[in-house]
Amino acid sequence: MTTDGLERRKPTIRDVAAEAGVSRGTVSRVINGGHWVSPASREAVEKAIESTGYYANHHARSLATGRANSIAFLLTEPTQLLFDDPTFSLLLRGAAEAVSKRHQTLVLLVAGTDEERRNVAHFVGARHVDGVLLISSHEEDPMLETLIDSGIPTVACGLPLGHQGEIPTVSVDEIGSARTAVHHLLDQGRSRIAMIAGPADTPGGKYRLVGYREELGDAFDERLVEAGDYSTASGTAAMERLLERAPDIDAVFAASDRMASGAINALRRHGRDVPGDVAVVGFDDSGLAERMEPPLTTMRQPFDEISEQMVELLSQIVAGRSPESLTLPAPLIKRATA
Repeated sequence: MTTDGLERRKPTIRDVAAEAGVSRGTVSRVINGGHWVSPASREAVEKAIESTGYYANHHARSLATGRANSIAFLLTEPTQLLFDDPTFSLLLRGAAEAVSKRHQTLVLLVAGTDEERRNVAHFVGARHVDGVLLISSHEEDPMLETLIDSGIPTVACGLPLGHQGEIPTVSVDEIGSARTAVHHLLDQGRSRIAMIAGPADTPGGKYRLVGYREELGDAFDERLVEAGDYSTASGTAAMERLLERAPDIDAVFAASDRMASGAINALRRHGRDVPGDVAVVGFDDSGLAERMEPPLTTMRQPFDEISEQMVELLSQIVAGRSPESLTLPAPLIKRATA
């Protein structure tokens, strides 16, 4: 079938099915999230949708299924961090692509203030979305508890402190990745390895510090640990405090690339060469690391895969299934700073 015969009327699922060579039921399943459809059939249907010009009536489908056909990308941080921290924009891009492939809509929600949290609670409670991708969480933040109490399907990025096991999660191996970073520094002959940890009420802040401590074992020295808030400025301030307290530091593991960048700024101000005097390893590989001078050795979070898997788990929950949480590896990317 060609699009010529469809010019005088709106194309239907029947037209898409005929073009793709599949049943109307298969087309319907693809349009509603792609569950239980083979990759070949899904690809054929997607091509047929494009060639026929078919456009699903989302409002009618919502009335029929009781679903909004949209999911929320919920950032529980101040709005400016969506633009300042590249990890959030990468996750947003990946989620948008994953949702688009399922012919759904992604709704961006920000809940960094009390008023924003109240608005989000009302919005998701009214079922304007079918589920929530929780992109950041803090241990004392009431937002996650609100989501759980509302019964809205939710998948978290990272292990939500205080609520582990209550909702599915997609995360990297925080402890194992931190151990890999520290092990690499030890292999380079470094013996005075400091850490700039993230906030203790976040999963990355807590578990990356656990991995650092476990890998050092008896060599762990609490005087070599400072904390930041993942920002460049906090990395600079933490490094200044570390150098004042322990000037013999010969390596630094930072819990984010932005804090690693700030640490390198402080080291240079103190006349320390990187990596000659002090080796540095970061965490994220969100684009900043490879642009730094020298390029930063770091642990790479697979942001696209994290987003895709979060959307897939959420789709399974909405469809009535009970998926298991996923833990993904974060490989070491060796560059010039270590």
